[in-house]
Amino acid sequence: LMSMKKDAFGNIGGLITVNDDAWAEQIRSLLILTEGFITYGGLAGRDLEALAIGLGEILDEDYLKYRIASTAYVGDQLAAAGVPLLKPFGGHAIYLNGRKFCDHLPNHQFPGWALSVALYEHIGIRACEIGNVMFGRPDGAGTWQWPALDLVRLAIPRRVYTQSHMDYVVEGITELYGQRHAIRGLTFVHRPAVLPHFTATFEPV
Repeated sequence: LMSMKKDAFGNIGGLITVNDDAWAEQIRSLLILTEGFITYGGLAGRDLEALAIGLGEILDEDYLKYRIASTAYVGDQLAAAGVPLLKPFGGHAIYLNGRKFCDHLPNHQFPGWALSVALYEHIGIRACEIGNVMFGRPDGAGTWQWPALDLVRLAIPRRVYTQSHMDYVVEGITELYGQRHAIRGLTFVHRPAVLPHFTATFEPV
């Protein structure tokens, strides 16, 4: 699997590659039923052209060094400030450890999601929770089962921000970490049965 939005400078699209002919045939059939014919996958010609160019550009080693180094810069600065995060750093994102960042919040108050809200309120950056809301669910007995990690992804858009923008992000997150115990937990107002992280609503505890 590959997101063409992240790795090919596209606005839309993705790739699935398999080395099994039977799987490939099933995927092609499902693609035709749900998206469009296999030669375009439901994408407009302009998007296919952009992806073709992007796939070439993404293989430029100088660009890759810059991209990985700029992401690592954010991670290194945050780690030096004591902010809990996942290592090694990703090529396009830094993952904050929501449970450790908001260690005063229990799982059922969704520390990762609460952190993503606080990031937006405090410094105006949008992040994505990948943890308790996305993967937590009650079992057959009604007891909530939580994932091993409750992360907050800071995906860094390519070719947009300068060093000063990244310094602002680091400074803001570091400042928020110093005030982390003021971050309030959340509870569901509405939790859809399927893919709750897209359309669930919350209120502060």
